[in-house]
Amino acid sequence: MAGLSPQITNLIIMLGMMQVSKRIPFEDPNVLTIVRVVYLASNVVIALIYVYIQAQINKKKDLTTLKYVEPPPMGSTEEGKLVTTTIQAYDKDQLKSLFRGQMMGIAIMAVMHLYMKYTNPLLIQSILPLKSALESNLTKIHIYGQPAIGDLKRPFKAAAGFMSAMQQGQAQSDKKAVEAAEKSGRGGAKEE
Repeated sequence: MAGLSPQITNLIIMLGMMQVSKRIPFEDPNVLTIVRVVYLASNVVIALIYVYIQAQINKKKDLTTLKYVEPPPMGSTEEGKLVTTTIQAYDKDQLKSLFRGQMMGIAIMAVMHLYMKYTNPLLIQSILPLKSALESNLTKIHIYGQPAIGDLKRPFKAAAGFMSAMQQGQAQSDKKAVEAAEKSGRGGAKEE
C-alpha cells in the first residue's frame, strides 16, 4: 500500500474492517470492553501525538513571516483575504483544527455508540483517525523531520476529496497573489 493515496488506503481499511467486524462477537461483554479500550487507547495515542507536535512547535519557535491569500468562503463573490502570520502561529492553528476534528469525531462516535448502540464503527474509528494523525503534514514535519518543501510547504494544500471540491480553491502563497491582495487592501492584521 506504499504507492496508494491516503483516500484509497482508508477505503481499503474501511472495507476490510467492515468484514472483520462482522465476525467479531460484540454481544460478548468482554469483547465489547476490549474494543472500547482499543478505541480509547487509539484516541489517547492521537492526543499524545498532538501534544508532542505542540511541544515541537513551541521548541522551534519559528517566527518566519508567512503571507498567503486565503480563499473566499464558498458561494462568496468576494476576493480572498490576505493573511500575514508566522510559521509558528500557522502550525498552531493547523494543530488546533486537527485536534478539534478529533474531538468532533469522538463526540460523533460517543453518540453513535452510547445512544444509538452501534458497535462496529468503534473498530474502524480505532484505526482511521490514528492513520490520519500519523499521515498529517504537521506529523511529517515535526515528528518525522521532513523538510517543509513541496506538498509540505506552508500554507498546506487542502487534501483532495469531496469537501475540497466544494470549496473555491487553495490558499495562494505565490508572490503575485500576495502583492495583488496587499495592493487591493484585502489584508488583515498580522497574527502573533
